[in-house]
Amino acid sequence: MRGGEAGFGDDDRLPWLETVEEDYREGPSFGRLLLLVILLLAVLGAGAFGYYWYQKQKSLVGNGELIAAPEGDYKVKPDEPGGMKVDGEGDTVFATSQGDSGNSSIDTSALPEAPVDGKKVTEKAPSLTGEKNAKVAIPASAAAAKTEAHPRRVPVIAPQTGGAGALIQLGAFPDEGGANAAWARLSKRFSYLAPLGKSVERGEKDGKSVFRLRVNAGSNGQAKELCGKLKVAGESCYVAN
Repeated sequence: MRGGEAGFGDDDRLPWLETVEEDYREGPSFGRLLLLVILLLAVLGAGAFGYYWYQKQKSLVGNGELIAAPEGDYKVKPDEPGGMKVDGEGDTVFATSQGDSGNSSIDTSALPEAPVDGKKVTEKAPSLTGEKNAKVAIPASAAAAKTEAHPRRVPVIAPQTGGAGALIQLGAFPDEGGANAAWARLSKRFSYLAPLGKSVERGEKDGKSVFRLRVNAGSNGQAKELCGKLKVAGESCYVAN
C-alpha cells in the first residue's frame, strides 16, 4: 500500500472528517459604532451651544452706560391726604366683612310709586266724501266684530261710608277736629285711602270722650291687606270688625 493511513487512499477519505476553516465576517465592530454615536452627539451639542450663544449675543443691546435718574423728588405727597375717595367706600359689605354690625333697618317712610293714569286716545272718524244722504251698508260680521271690540263697561260701585263691610281704625283722637286733620294727612299721603268711606265715631275710654277715625275697607281680607300696608309705612292701624 501507498503512504497514508492503512487501508484508505487519498480518494477514499470521508468529507465530513475533513477540517473546515472558520469563516470570519468582515464588518464594523461594536466599538466603532459606539465611537460614531459619541461623535454624532458631540456635533449636535456643539451646534446647539453655538446657536444659544449667538442668540444671547444678539439680544444684548447697549453700551453699558448708567441710566440717570429724573430730576426732582423721588416721592411726591398726594394732593388729597389719605388717598383718592372711591365711590362705594364705606358700604355695608365692607363694614360687615371687618366685623362691624350692619344697619338692616327698613325705611318705613318709603312708599311705592303710584300708578300713572294713562290717557285714552280718541280715534278720529274718517272723513267720507259723497252725497249727504248716502247710506253705507255694514256687513253683519263687521258689525259683530265692532261690538266685541268695545265691550260694555261694568259700573263701579262706590264704597259705602257705613253699614256692612270690614272697618279699620286709623286712630283715636280727643276731638273731632283732630280726627279730620289726621284723615286729611293720611288721605293725601296714601292715595288709596281717599276713595274709601271715612267715618268719625264718638266713644268713651277711661271716662273720657274719644273720636275714632275709621274707614270701610270692604271685605275682611281687603281690610287686613290695607292695614298691613299702613303698618309697613309706620302708621298705626287695626281691623275693628
